[in-house]
Amino acid sequence: MTISQEKHPLDTKLETLATETVEVKLLVNGQEHTLEIEPWVTLLDALRERLNLTGSKKGCDHGQCGACTVLVNGERINSCLTLAIMQEGTEITTIEGLAHGDELHPMQAAFINYDGFQCGYCTSGQICSAVALLNEVAAGRLSIVTENIADMTAPIELSDEEIRERMSANICRCGAYPNIVAAIREVYETRL
Repeated sequence: MTISQEKHPLDTKLETLATETVEVKLLVNGQEHTLEIEPWVTLLDALRERLNLTGSKKGCDHGQCGACTVLVNGERINSCLTLAIMQEGTEITTIEGLAHGDELHPMQAAFINYDGFQCGYCTSGQICSAVALLNEVAAGRLSIVTENIADMTAPIELSDEEIRERMSANICRCGAYPNIVAAIREVYETRL
């Protein structure tokens, strides 16, 4: 064999990794799923391509638009930036898992009532992010615009500015922001 025909040991390792799959168990919307996937499959791709949960959208695929936002243990994440294998043992909730049967989640209903969408592409990520926003506020987590941080025991007042800041990782190219803020405000105020 000439030097150009010899395989480098790393080539063999890479070929093995390219065909290797791993078993991962994901708890999605209350149901456990066992998948056989490549280790580099993102959570977004596992949800869309392996579980046929297509509510979460692939917008930028770089974590910049928020269309892929899902809840992991009640907190929002960009599912395009996390590997599916990293979420084993967590509770994943997608837009499909927010409703209870035919009864919409209050945030889903508010988005409809306030026309918090136009083309709808960002809507699932916006709604999941809004649900997480209310969880954060209920847990007393501050944001960069939270007023009265001197008294950290006082409840957070959810101003429009506070909502816009906390939703700033979700982009709506149609510009439905005022309606999105109004929908979030309604759900927040009915929770009080």
